[in-house]
Amino acid sequence: MATIYDVARIAGVSAKTVSRVLNGDAPVGKSTREAVEAAMAQLDYVPSNAARMMRSQRSGLIGLITGAISMSPEPNQPAGLPELFIVQGIQKALASSGMTLMIADTGGLVEKAAPLIDTFLRHRVEGLIYVAEYHQKVSLPAISDGTPMVLANCFDDRGTTAVLPDDQRGQRDLVARIIASGHRRIAYLTLRPDVEAGRLRLAGYCDALAAAGIPCDPAIVAHCDLPDREAETQLMLSHIDRMLRLPDPPTVLCCGTDKMALEVYGILRSRGMKLPEEISVAGYDNYRVIAEQLYPPLTTVDLPYRAMGERAAQRLLALISDETRNEPAVERVAGPVCWRASVKELSASNLT
Repeated sequence: MATIYDVARIAGVSAKTVSRVLNGDAPVGKSTREAVEAAMAQLDYVPSNAARMMRSQRSGLIGLITGAISMSPEPNQPAGLPELFIVQGIQKALASSGMTLMIADTGGLVEKAAPLIDTFLRHRVEGLIYVAEYHQKVSLPAISDGTPMVLANCFDDRGTTAVLPDDQRGQRDLVARIIASGHRRIAYLTLRPDVEAGRLRLAGYCDALAAAGIPCDPAIVAHCDLPDREAETQLMLSHIDRMLRLPDPPTVLCCGTDKMALEVYGILRSRGMKLPEEISVAGYDNYRVIAEQLYPPLTTVDLPYRAMGERAAQRLLALISDETRNEPAVERVAGPVCWRASVKELSASNLT
């Protein structure tokens, strides 16, 4: 493989002159430049990216750590739509930046993140993005050399720049839209309270009821998210039967996820109930494989994963170029309500 010294010998100049032609960091006469370029063409010389990186102190590399390729080895861990959608958003935002994205997969094991970060730093990446499989708090090692990092779908206690789904706003917007359609008795089958999204979405549910002057009735709120799927189904069966026997039963069942809503469809139909004529159902995630294929199609809230990925990449590029514009450390991205036929519009005569 030809070297810079071979080019210099053929062109009859010094290696330093060849370097000046390559990097454009000093004036070179026209005839000298042409001689160097002719020598490079003759030798099929390819400049050393590694050497140029050392001179410029810029690698043009972004390191991304995720579990999206392997997915989680624990099938019962809470998860929304695949984090691969976040990675797609990141790639889209970086496509025109001139940066090259390097991806490393954790195999679903958080403890692998630290050695992967070290590996990326040894390759002199200009920035790092860590993508979590669901909205959660993480604890990653501090980066001593000042390389910027952005967290996507997660946050930490150090105030690292993070892009998160706005779960509270999403649930609030959904319930507000259901209220606007005429419903007053809106039940909520929630995620576990120790899951960040569960806590925030429950707060959004309560916010919407309060804004409409509707009291939050604990009798129609139930935590139904369990690690064991069979146990979860039995728990939902129990809560739904109990709620439907109330003197003033709910007209809508809001579910913590679209997957829960899918099970609720089956439970209600096993009891001979028509959807949405007798009772309405709403989900959360806009997991389109479920939401668009159910009959009737499921009203839900979009988890804006691709938009989160784009914002994470944009925030990182701003940190790399030192153009942060005093943006908050944590940015929340809201997804739209996807209104479909699973929620019945009540007429004024139906309202109580």
